Amino acid sequence: MIKKRTLLLPLTAIFFALSAHADIHLKDNTDILGKWKVYAESSKLDGEKKKLIVEWDFKSDGTLETKATDSSGRTGEMNIAVKYSVVDGEIQKQEIPGRDKFESCKVVEKDGSMMTLKCKYLYYFLTKL
Repeated sequence: MIKKRTLLLPLTAIFFALSAHADIHLKDNTDILGKWKVYAESSKLDGEKKKLIVEWDFKSDGTLETKATDSSGRTGEMNIAVKYSVVDGEIQKQEIPGRDKFESCKVVEKDGSMMTLKCKYLYYFLTKL
């Protein structure tokens, strides 16, 4: 009986650790609509975060408006609009405006006004505005 408990405890811990970072399946775009501040990006979920000054506005018409501010002041502010949709629970967004190439972004964490996305190469950390 003690051997079973000893084996069961680590397996239970592994299950809960893996489920804590399970991807969140979006049913449609209603969970992401509106303005979000992208405050950091990272190549790993628990890696070093690079601070950003970016705002994403998910519109109901399938447009994602991005407003980025250059913190060093060389280019000032840049505004870009790309297409997006929610397909099979993931965000599909244009990589480059006017092109048909899309990247898939999974919601890996969403808690209230906080959200973490895993896109092709980077994790993005957002807070709802």
